[in-house]
Amino acid sequence: MISFYALTRACVMSFSALALLPFISQAVNAAAPFPNKPIKIIVTASPGGTTDISARALSDILGKELGQSVIIENKAGGAGIIGIQALLAAPPDGYTMAMGNIGPNAINYSLYKNLPYKMEDMEPVTIVIANPNVLVVNSDFPAKTVGELLAMAKANPGKYSFASSGRGQSIHMSGELLRLQAGIDVIHVPYKGAGPALADLLGGQVTMMVDNLPSSMSYIKAGKLRALAVTSKNRVAELPDVPTMMQSGFPNFEVTAWFGLFVPAGTPKPVIDKLYVAVKKALETPEIKQRWKDLGGWAVGDTPANTKIFIAAEKKKWEQVAQQAKIEAE
Repeated sequence: MISFYALTRACVMSFSALALLPFISQAVNAAAPFPNKPIKIIVTASPGGTTDISARALSDILGKELGQSVIIENKAGGAGIIGIQALLAAPPDGYTMAMGNIGPNAINYSLYKNLPYKMEDMEPVTIVIANPNVLVVNSDFPAKTVGELLAMAKANPGKYSFASSGRGQSIHMSGELLRLQAGIDVIHVPYKGAGPALADLLGGQVTMMVDNLPSSMSYIKAGKLRALAVTSKNRVAELPDVPTMMQSGFPNFEVTAWFGLFVPAGTPKPVIDKLYVAVKKALETPEIKQRWKDLGGWAVGDTPANTKIFIAAEKKKWEQVAQQAKIEAE
């Protein structure tokens, strides 16, 4: 027979072993090669914009490269600030990335006095897509060229408006450049992402938008939006009849928007390197190359170190633009 003491001791040991199971599981996971569980990408904008489109297009192929599911979570608002804050609240272990862009990761530094983050709080993995912006109007709007649009705006100061995906985004700053260089009086209407802004442009609630080309491309091809000019140095192959802003009389109007993956500072370098290799391979697949081409963009995929240098240069560039446009920091 088993004594009461032996039975009690066995039960205590069993309960102790059960209590230790979560810690043992954590230790096993920590020791397992990265990644050993799903990875989340926080999208710093609402659905429908290029930040969201690029993250979702990349997620399935990236998941195959990493051998884990890649989950998308939209954290829109505050010119990308809300999404970046969500990233920085996550552990620096590589399991949470953010799809940022030129707005929250370069322009915001010169537009907000009390920005709740700094460049050093994040590490870039790489830029996944770059593209020009495009000046678009509703297809029912009478202007057929940049010149016609500007003539109407100059004849009616304060009557027309331009939408943006939020203060500080490249769409906003492109609109400010147009206002500055053309000398027109138009009203800025910010939204929580390109998706809501496009909805109002399509509905005729706003006049124009200098949108990221990928988020407007489908509407342009469907005839719902009219493209007046692109902000690249050369014409876009997918829109061969649309002139550049330079060809439309603005020799200094060139804007390239970019979108990239970031992790919190303190993420181990081997983890960042593994993420970079997987993203680089995903960007080189025929599916992503064709998808980016259809959107009027191109893959970048430079190393984390070179990406950090590039972003620092972009930060400085947009500080100068903000000064020239006399946009005061909030």
